[in-house]
Amino acid sequence: MLGGTISEVFQKPLNSFRVQLVKERLIHSTTANQQLQKVKTMTEENIETEARELAPARREHGKDDNVVFVGKKGTMGYVLAVVTQFNNGAKEVSIKARGKLISRVVDVAEIVRHRFMPDAKIKSINISTEELMSEDGSKNKVSAMEILISRE
Repeated sequence: MLGGTISEVFQKPLNSFRVQLVKERLIHSTTANQQLQKVKTMTEENIETEARELAPARREHGKDDNVVFVGKKGTMGYVLAVVTQFNNGAKEVSIKARGKLISRVVDVAEIVRHRFMPDAKIKSINISTEELMSEDGSKNKVSAMEILISRE
């Protein structure tokens, strides 16, 4: 039998988890602070040079600018991503998912339409089958869905 009360037994792993969480947040905030300091020290000339270097990359990846890939996180996180895309000036946003997460794409689209943006319309719904290569080299077929929402 474990020593101590139930709360003492569960408190040790919980404290360990809290310490790890705080460490990760410090690492991320330190990185963000370092990046912020770098941005503050940049001159206008450096900024223009960086912008010219990044411009071709932006054009190359432009087709995925208004795409939200739905994964295992909470539904409202993806809803926020879609609404943010529209608030940033996008006329259309594509929401995509594969496999078991297809139902979440439908949830995200419906929440966006009914709760946050009543003027948004479903422009198209595409379903497909994608072939994925597994680690052992075999091919697996997975269903995929894309919902294109437009704002008038």
